[in-house]
Amino acid sequence: MLFAVRFHDRPDRLPVRHAYLPAHVAWLDAHQDQVLVGGSLRDPGDDRPVGGLWIVEAESEQAVRALFATDPFWVQGLRERVEVLRWQKAFPDRQAIV
Repeated sequence: MLFAVRFHDRPDRLPVRHAYLPAHVAWLDAHQDQVLVGGSLRDPGDDRPVGGLWIVEAESEQAVRALFATDPFWVQGLRERVEVLRWQKAFPDRQAIV
């Protein structure tokens, strides 16, 4: 199954993001078979990250939650909250390079 995972960062934890970004990116690379697409989210007109968005392939919501619980950003308290939603791709046969 595919899931869209929307993370909301704690506004006062930007130094945590900077400190753990290399570990987070290495973690994403190590889990690329599950986190198919990932990246930060920013308000229009502002370069400051406010969260993140992932597309995850997993067996269940519980598997998604167990996965991100090991991400350095989560472990170090950057994330304020998270939304996990099943995602149904409109054109399953299309490949997209983002």
